[in-house]
Amino acid sequence: MQYKRNRAFRLVLVLSPPLIVLAVFLGDEWHRPWMLLEAERAGILELRAWRVLLGGVVGASLAVSGAVLQTLLRNPLAEPYVLGLSSGAGLATVVALVAGAAAWGVFALPAAGFLGALISLAVVYRLARSGATTTSHTLILAGVIWGSLCGSVLMFLVSQSTAEGLRAVMWWMLGDLQVYDTRLLQAVACLNGAALLGLLLMARDLNVMWLGDEAAGHIGLNPERLKVMALGGAAVLAASAVSVSGLIAFVGLVAPHAVRALVGPDHRRLIPACALAGAVFLVWADGIGRTILFPIEVPVGVLTALTGAPFFLVLLRRRHRTMWK
Repeated sequence: MQYKRNRAFRLVLVLSPPLIVLAVFLGDEWHRPWMLLEAERAGILELRAWRVLLGGVVGASLAVSGAVLQTLLRNPLAEPYVLGLSSGAGLATVVALVAGAAAWGVFALPAAGFLGALISLAVVYRLARSGATTTSHTLILAGVIWGSLCGSVLMFLVSQSTAEGLRAVMWWMLGDLQVYDTRLLQAVACLNGAALLGLLLMARDLNVMWLGDEAAGHIGLNPERLKVMALGGAAVLAASAVSVSGLIAFVGLVAPHAVRALVGPDHRRLIPACALAGAVFLVWADGIGRTILFPIEVPVGVLTALTGAPFFLVLLRRRHRTMWK
């Protein structure tokens, strides 16, 4: 079993980068990819390259965030949406859109979404905290309640928006990987790279956390401190991803399950493999969305939901006895 998992991990490391690069050629003239290399199409190639880079960063961030949350909460259904992070980011971004913050600069809306997700984490953690500890059940319950509240307020704001504002809000809620300013992508990549590295350094401790707070305490770890640090890293990944790409579902749920079934639960392999698998999943979903109904573009969030939901059901049916062992 260990040999198979190591081999699967090596395959993920080798195959993922080429698959991400190939996603650049999805879209118009996908059946003649060499056309994109012509001089007059250099601008299109550059736009697609930046879009694939953003999709890779967002996909990796959502997948790793989901994997860490599933471990901390010991719940296979955990992902950024469960803790209300995505709902908080969505609400903050829509409030900024309605207030006209888009005119303040390219960083205004992402900053609002990032701040909304972090505030959501702080609120959920405070609601779930009892004395000096928090439990996974109270965190999930607090997250669901907070997410429902944010979603209700968000829907109210959408109902009061103008036609032009409604289109912008709905497009953002369905997911958008268009790069409007490369500085924003660079900032998000640096921030998420640091968060990924921090979580990778905690990989051994996360392996113990899967056994429960009591087991972690027995070997000298501070479960509450580790939980706060890991939740913070997962929140940064989810917040920055949602703030630049909108609400994209199922990446943080499907990718960790698929990767865990292949490489096992050891976070030393799981975290980097999730990052690569999440990136591949999202960039190919976006590329297919640009291709199937060209010149109409299908929002990437729609594609991830349509492909992710059936995949998750099949995966759950086939692997439910082994993927968490």
